[in-house]
Amino acid sequence: MRTRHHPAVRRRVRHHRGRRAAALSALAAVLAGWALGTTAYGGERAAQESVCRTDVQGSTVTAHCHNPYPRTDRVRLHVECARWWDVDSDSAPVDIDPAGYAALGGRCWKEVGSAWLSHQPATG
Repeated sequence: MRTRHHPAVRRRVRHHRGRRAAALSALAAVLAGWALGTTAYGGERAAQESVCRTDVQGSTVTAHCHNPYPRTDRVRLHVECARWWDVDSDSAPVDIDPAGYAALGGRCWKEVGSAWLSHQPATG
């Protein structure tokens, strides 16, 4: 047999559950906004880096970079090959002037394991 509670007590419990759900949804919204803000902007340094696109075709890697910012950006392409005996490579640093464009290339003998770019502000 089910126990019946006084209507005021039942309402108070429901209200408490509603507050808990509201607090949890508010916390989730704050955390989601914080995560979105950190990934979308990436801090002050990432906001001044060139915009790059990396293409991998077979054993060749090409990075196309454009610098929309007023500061010169120094970019390097790093290629890690999939085979243990294949030599990994790092490109020479390329300075991309404001509103400039650069294409960087690298390759492996066989498959490409991964490729990434490193950025650093150009000095002088």
